[in-house]
Amino acid sequence: MSMAETTLQRGELRPSVWVCLTLVVSLGALAGSLYLSLGMNLRACPLCFYQRTFVMSLVAVLSIGLAIRANGLGFVALPLATGGLGVACFHVFLELSGKLECPSGLFELGSAPQQSLAVFAVVFGLLLIDGLRSASRHPFVLFGGLLLGALLAAASCTSNPPMPAPPIAPYDKLIPDTCRPPFRAAQL
Repeated sequence: MSMAETTLQRGELRPSVWVCLTLVVSLGALAGSLYLSLGMNLRACPLCFYQRTFVMSLVAVLSIGLAIRANGLGFVALPLATGGLGVACFHVFLELSGKLECPSGLFELGSAPQQSLAVFAVVFGLLLIDGLRSASRHPFVLFGGLLLGALLAAASCTSNPPMPAPPIAPYDKLIPDTCRPPFRAAQL
């Protein structure tokens, strides 16, 4: 047995740079998400909670996986990144279609859901690059991870409580502190 095969069996390979970068970005996303709630006093809506759960899960899986030098860690994390990306896409769609108005994110660079979408796009891209490097050996694992993530996103988006009806009077707070249906004066 060659040295590379022995190293592979013991799980002593160096982690992929893509997986390490994913952990760094995920830690930043988690810190930003918590700052939105704790530092800016914003209240997370159900879609925000799902996105936060996906990023917390990424941090946990990647941290433990890197600590034990798990092989195939990118494949394990890919469904979480795909699920978070799917929920973020749906959330931004609701916002852009006028069904929700959401608070500004950090430094007022877009809304909180738009920032989440940007972060999940980066995380997904990093893990996809990592997965494509091994796709020739594990094409079904890569496809399965993407499919599982899409199913997690669909389940997260469809299991939300129904959105409240748009208000019949203007909100007391003009600037939202949570995602909410917008007030439209023409509704009166």
